Amino acid sequence: MSEALASLLDLLDLERIEQDIFRGASRSAIIPRVFGGQVAAQALVAAGRTVPAERPAHSLHAYFLRMGDPGAPIVYNVDRIRDGRSYTTRRVVAVQHGQPIFHLSASFQVAEDGLEHQAPMPDAPDPETLPTAAELLPRHAHLFTDPGVAERLAEARAAVDLRYVNEPPYAAAGKGPAEPRSQVWFRTNGKLDGEHDQPMLHICLATYVSDMTLLDSVLLAHGRGGWTVGDVVGASLDHAMWFHRPFRADEWLLYDQESPTAQGGRGLGKGGIYTADGRLVASVIQEGAVRVPRSR
Repeated sequence: MSEALASLLDLLDLERIEQDIFRGASRSAIIPRVFGGQVAAQALVAAGRTVPAERPAHSLHAYFLRMGDPGAPIVYNVDRIRDGRSYTTRRVVAVQHGQPIFHLSASFQVAEDGLEHQAPMPDAPDPETLPTAAELLPRHAHLFTDPGVAERLAEARAAVDLRYVNEPPYAAAGKGPAEPRSQVWFRTNGKLDGEHDQPMLHICLATYVSDMTLLDSVLLAHGRGGWTVGDVVGASLDHAMWFHRPFRADEWLLYDQESPTAQGGRGLGKGGIYTADGRLVASVIQEGAVRVPRSR
């Protein structure tokens, strides 16, 4: 296991300070707010710790309410909405400095047999043939508004081996509008074993990664590079995920993403997450604030 992955697992290992109240640490961010994927993953960890292990999460719906302070801990209050025979529902409110910054509802289900079908996995190259973030970012560091962004971005993503199939928005900026679609392969930078090899932890890690690139397709549609090159200001507004089948976050997963629309200072992204052998394991939808600075 890499040191970066061990650090991320520590970040997701919340402190229980009351029966249904948990506290999570935060850490320095590339931008002066808590990374949304961190808050979503920690909130799901908090919810999951109040549910029997044989009921993994099958869906979550979340709203980002305020920017989180990366220099302060986050308290997660879990409300036990429902405990049914097949489904369990939890509501989580993340609080910092006395104010809610994030709200999540999550549903958990016992394993059942049922009807089966799925959309086919889209074509994608072998992830091992694609450049790593450590290889890709230095090539484009000259495009960033802050010379240190490439290094900080690589450090922030070191726990996850994330590989773009095509150019990321920061590399495609200024080349004109492109198809509103983006694909990345990802897996944790190291194996999860022993106490870390738990179905819910794999789900929480995928939740963490799901917020990293979902709005890329919005930027590509308009030839924008995003906050790293200073031509767009953005933030996640809401996030929803459905978990369809078991998977491992330490094995290659294809995140196929597209944007059907952008308007009113907002952009919508949706994605499907597939295993390397073609199983659709999760669906994701997110809306984000996507604004062009007035000077542009």
